[in-house]
Amino acid sequence: MNAFFHIDDARRLDAQDALGHFRAEFHLPIWNNQEVIYLTGNSLGLQPKGTAAAIQQELEDWKNLGVEGHFHATNPWMPYHEFLTPSLARLAGALPSEVVAMGSLTANLHFAMASFYRPTADRPCILAEAKAFPSDRYALVSQLQQHGYGEAELIEVHGTASDGVPSDEDLLAAIERHGHRVCTLLVGGVNYFTGRVYDMARITATARAKGILVGWDLAHAMGNVPLKLHDWGVDFAAWCSYKYLNSGPGSTAGLYVHERHHGAEVHRLAGWWGHNKESRFKMGPTFEPIASAEAWQVSNAPVLSMAAQKASLALFDQMDLNAHRVKGLDLAGRCMAMLDAIAEELHEPLEILTPRDDAQRGCQVSVKFAQRDRRFFESLVEQGVVADWREPGTIRMSFIPFYNSYSDLARLEQILRQSLTA
Repeated sequence: MNAFFHIDDARRLDAQDALGHFRAEFHLPIWNNQEVIYLTGNSLGLQPKGTAAAIQQELEDWKNLGVEGHFHATNPWMPYHEFLTPSLARLAGALPSEVVAMGSLTANLHFAMASFYRPTADRPCILAEAKAFPSDRYALVSQLQQHGYGEAELIEVHGTASDGVPSDEDLLAAIERHGHRVCTLLVGGVNYFTGRVYDMARITATARAKGILVGWDLAHAMGNVPLKLHDWGVDFAAWCSYKYLNSGPGSTAGLYVHERHHGAEVHRLAGWWGHNKESRFKMGPTFEPIASAEAWQVSNAPVLSMAAQKASLALFDQMDLNAHRVKGLDLAGRCMAMLDAIAEELHEPLEILTPRDDAQRGCQVSVKFAQRDRRFFESLVEQGVVADWREPGTIRMSFIPFYNSYSDLARLEQILRQSLTA
């Protein structure tokens, strides 16, 4: 069978890959005595081999020290979230004071919206993208309802392409048209379905010039694409850590708040972990917010969960982020070229939903197979391809620079060809 991307070429590229050694730092699931082709890092990243030891350290300290672990553990638990701050700030393009590991993604969006959706009679609206991840829409509608508004005040921007996902220009046009009525913008920095990366710098600048507070859901952006949240002037952002950050199922999420909003006058949903560290244990009746993003914390750090994230971020600390970006784009680009070749040779109708322009995509490739149903996808699973199926007919695949290889891509091509011609 012909191959667009031959296994010998793949092995040569793997041998030259400066990031190839990171693959050995992760546990690859085994299927039929062979490592799977794992392409769902956009849903759950693989487990770093250092994770078990990181969690075990905290279990040992809990066993041996009990409550004293808060102050005397190898990694004291009281300030545990601070161990993650420098790495998260680097990935977010933020000041250390602007990021905090806390909560879960949708909960963090609610905490942020409590501060940054403060509607007025003239500006009651929230602007978001159509085809957002459903949890975001649920959260935004509930925020509107909290303030006595309904779905009419949710401006959802649609796109003209078949997938309905708006482009940069669609969002910018909506800002120009509706900006005078919009209080807050919240958009996914990378669309979960298509993998489209938005021009966050341009959209943020345009919206803020209209007096709009700007937030980004970075679930599919953090650890995937370059971010410069501080320089872009983003007001707030939130992310999860179990996807590209490889921190484990349901692991601790994160929040970004620009330093201009760190003052005591900002409205927050308060809790004791966001209180001034110097006076926290005086147990006073009045909330004194920490002068940083930490003020948005409400509860103690979930140490066992954060230990897993700490192990993963240690690998990011070793990673050249420019090389990470280049490899992710290269693998995804080769995948799209391979799919084009297969479509032409086999007369297979398919549509690549992910933008071709490097600036508009990360390492995800979403492809719609017009004449295939879930049975086709299940045939790939049976051959060791771990990808993601979305109706109608769409397969999402993410090529994670840490652990995906060029050989994975060559194997994927052969399996696709066999399945499409079976």
